[in-house]
Amino acid sequence: MNKKPIYVEIDMQASIEDAWHYTQNPKLHEQWDLRFTSITYSEKKFADEPQRFTYETKVMPGLTVRGWGESKGEHLKKDGSKMSSLHFGTPQKISPIAEGKGYWKYIPHNQGLTFLTQYDYDVRYGKLGALLDVVFRPLMGWATALSFDVLKRWLEKGENPFSQYRRFFLTILISVLFCFVWLYHGVVPKVMVQHPDEVMMVKHLLTNLSFATTTASEANFNQASVIVKWIGLAEMIFAISFLLPRGKRLLFGLQILLFPILTLGAILADSNIATAPFNPITFNGALWILSIVGFQLSKDLPSAKSCKRKRGKKG
Repeated sequence: MNKKPIYVEIDMQASIEDAWHYTQNPKLHEQWDLRFTSITYSEKKFADEPQRFTYETKVMPGLTVRGWGESKGEHLKKDGSKMSSLHFGTPQKISPIAEGKGYWKYIPHNQGLTFLTQYDYDVRYGKLGALLDVVFRPLMGWATALSFDVLKRWLEKGENPFSQYRRFFLTILISVLFCFVWLYHGVVPKVMVQHPDEVMMVKHLLTNLSFATTTASEANFNQASVIVKWIGLAEMIFAISFLLPRGKRLLFGLQILLFPILTLGAILADSNIATAPFNPITFNGALWILSIVGFQLSKDLPSAKSCKRKRGKKG
């Protein structure tokens, strides 16, 4: 099974000295690099020997991958470029990575520098490991690219990585919640089961708008059932939109406008619903506040899309 090395490149408006410091200092490096939880340098015996280190990556509570590495930095050419080579690995069987090599390269230009990396690794468990790597390798590439953009924003705008990652993952968490809410309410009470209350609310609106007679009212019930299904399909599409990598701020903004309208519509359709437990006033009100929080958090989020993932190609 053919595999391609992971390549990530990003332009930064920063000096090469700052970029070198923030990437070669282990206490700074571990803050912006999503792939590492902690990095500890070993003391050198000789000045020209590679810098050896150990690292830890907390995969989840109670599960930590520990490994080793060594790096060596050098100046390149007369243009001030620098390169840092890397050799890394871990003996832990839980890690799909056995051992790998790569490099970081720093290329200065008038607007700052280009920071790039390329690395590859061998996997464990033969064909099974190669199969798992079909999923793991893109995930590693994404984590590298996201980390590079976090570093870029740290150097250019001064926002520390913890704040960036907190906003990023809270936005993801809120987006997954809204995806579940819209998907559930689209599938279960509107399409799969079609709860009577859903149909009656739409029927009441149709009746109020058409001043229907008894015969027309029966027709309105059938129309309401069809409309409810279409509303459910629309909610399902809206739910899936929250899983897309971009546009979340727009979705949160739409919800800020939408939830008051939905709440008012539900009350106009059936005023008694306002006194029911877990009614639209409290439920939609909570989601409205959460939409405002998501709207604020999602402003200018770090993104893996800011990096080039292939030489000469962005994204």
